[in-house]
This record gives sequence, structure tokens and C-alpha cells, in this order.
Amino acid sequence: MAHNELTFTPDPDPESISSDVASFGGVMVSTQIPTRADGSLELGGITEQSECTLQALKVALERAGSSMDRVMHLTIYLTDMADRAAFNEVYKRFFSQPWPVRAAVGVASLAVEGMRVEVTAMAAKG
Repeated sequence: MAHNELTFTPDPDPESISSDVASFGGVMVSTQIPTRADGSLELGGITEQSECTLQALKVALERAGSSMDRVMHLTIYLTDMADRAAFNEVYKRFFSQPWPVRAAVGVASLAVEGMRVEVTAMAAKG
């Protein structure tokens, strides 16, 4: 999809059918799953999955010219809301005050069996 006012940063995985980041008018949107630096999925515990997911978000935003401290909104999808406290402990290592606006949503499942967390973020460019 090519639009002059929209910019898409492709996911580095050649098999992916999603961009890592899309931007419009200085606002960027990224969705990330628990992907390790080598591209494989982390399907261990919620702490490990949360770390990989937020690290993947950090890398994607930086590749597109933004950063974690420019995140304005984060939607967190969890397959078990009991994992929220553990996710929050990891979250506090990646974000600081003023905290992004955020929502945690419980879902029945995610795209891959065993995946427990996914995030969508909106960030300012620059």
C-alpha cells in the first residue's frame, strides 16, 4: 500500500504480512509480539515474553525514528489477566513517568499457541 502521506517500515521477517511501524503526520503505530532478536518467538513465561515483546517494540520504534519515551498509547493484549502484574514489572523497566496512556485487554488467544502477550503502541515521531 503506497500513500504519499503514510510511511510503512516493513517487518524484517520476509514472511510477515504486517509492517513493524506505520506513520502519519508525526504519529507512529507499531504492533509487536514476543520476538527474540534472532526472529524466533519466545514462548516461555510471561516475564520472558513481556521482555521480548517490549524489546521488539523498542527496536521497531528506533528503526523508524522514534523511541520508547515517545510512546503515547499502549494496548496490551494478555491471554491471562493474572499475568498483568508480571507484565507491569517488565513494563516499568521500559517506561517511566509520565507513563503512556494504556489499556490491558484480556483475550482468549493470540496468533500462535503459547503466545501470552502482544502490544500495539502509538508514538510520536522524532
